[in-house]
Amino acid sequence: MSLCDPVADMFNRLRNAGQARHDTVDVPFSGLKGEICNVLKREGFILDYAVEGAGSAKTLHVHLKYDKPGSPDRAHVIRGLERVSKSGCRRYATADKMPRVRSGTGMAILTTSKGLMTDRQARRQSVGGEVLCHIW
Repeated sequence: MSLCDPVADMFNRLRNAGQARHDTVDVPFSGLKGEICNVLKREGFILDYAVEGAGSAKTLHVHLKYDKPGSPDRAHVIRGLERVSKSGCRRYATADKMPRVRSGTGMAILTTSKGLMTDRQARRQSVGGEVLCHIW
């Protein structure tokens, strides 16, 4: 089965697994999705991730993060995750017009000429790029 937007599929899997309070979720691997997981781990939205398998059967095994880790009423750290730039309509932002997600409490993930980075890093380095998603 081919997907039209594999990054949006990854975001849906993360969102659904968090709402169902799963500890882990498996996502088909790609380099971009691996870099997105790296940014999410660095910013504290997921606990960890690992690449499993070999060849074309690689998967990302993502460990989700919760507010109260042993409690039955635990809440997922990712409160909202929204895809901004879609395959039918790309969204770009310059360094001086970088979006502020939820007045700075959230973040945007961008693809830039210097690699994948958050909106704060892009502002600091004065680079613009394609806005992949907003997360809070």
